[in-house]
Amino acid sequence: MSKLSPHKRKVTRLHRISHILDKAIPIPGTKWTIGLDPILGLIPGGGDIVAGVLSVYIIIESARMGLKRKVIGQMVANVLLDSLAGSVPVLGDVFDVTWKANVRNIELLENHLNYVPENQKVNRLFLIVLSLVLILIVLGFSLLTLVIVTWLWEKL
Repeated sequence: MSKLSPHKRKVTRLHRISHILDKAIPIPGTKWTIGLDPILGLIPGGGDIVAGVLSVYIIIESARMGLKRKVIGQMVANVLLDSLAGSVPVLGDVFDVTWKANVRNIELLENHLNYVPENQKVNRLFLIVLSLVLILIVLGFSLLTLVIVTWLWEKL
């Protein structure tokens, strides 16, 4: 039995998280699948935070593996679009079902990982700033969702 490299073990773990978030549940009678991300998104605020933190984890681990900043930027853009659209109650959850930001990010990771040496040093300051920015984005969009839901509730 061959031993997996540290990168391959991480990719396998991230792939599992992505699968659970975006396509773990088959829709009977169709080829479509959904994951926990849109289901969690139905819980205003809190569900988006949980899904967002897991999406952030995928990006941070990808950055720790040495992916180029351009690729990390693409991953962040996928999660930003997912979070922005997801902040709209109900319609955002429908978008989540089709966009599958985490699956897209794993594809980016797998496509670009071949170009990253396993012993490459990673800029710690970049990782810290990236982590803080992503966490603030997730919290900001969750707050936006709560504000929208509260506003809609008051209008009813």
